[in-house]
Amino acid sequence: MKFCSQCGTDNIRWEVPDGDNRPRHICGGCNEIHYQNPKIVVGCIPEWEDTVLLCRRAIEPRYGYWTLPAGFMENDETTSEAAERETLEEANARVELLGLYTVMNIPHTNQVYMMFRSRLLDLEFGPGTESLEVKLFREHEIPWRELAFPTIVHTLELYFEERRKAQFGVHLGDIVRESHRGVFIPRRQRD
Repeated sequence: MKFCSQCGTDNIRWEVPDGDNRPRHICGGCNEIHYQNPKIVVGCIPEWEDTVLLCRRAIEPRYGYWTLPAGFMENDETTSEAAERETLEEANARVELLGLYTVMNIPHTNQVYMMFRSRLLDLEFGPGTESLEVKLFREHEIPWRELAFPTIVHTLELYFEERRKAQFGVHLGDIVRESHRGVFIPRRQRD
């Protein structure tokens, strides 16, 4: 941070504020403490019979790779609203949410992913402005080596495993960097 967003000064310190336990940007002009918190990414696993809907990214990072429709939550919306909005924006698809499925913490990128199982309401879908292509895939058709992010890989692995059992839970865990694919460490599972 180079300038204070409150008063505009360039007198910014990096230190632990009184009563806090970690360093923050503090303005030397107005004493504003600038908190930076993780970003919430919300999306859907849109189901249609034995398929799921994936989007091929038209933006960086990971241009050209496949992902589930998801994106950053906006102010003044709920996680459910964000999941439905992102699915509509990226895939022009309308969905009914079936429930929260995964919550994955990614400390090294300061993100939390929240993915919902959902049911496509119809087959009227197509690429949005952030997608090159949108397509339904059966499990054996998923382009596993072309998936954009570890969160998507691990979410889909859990989803297909549980779909075979016809029993879905809610999964909480962390993605840690141990490879390009990341490792999912479950923290708690409940059915």
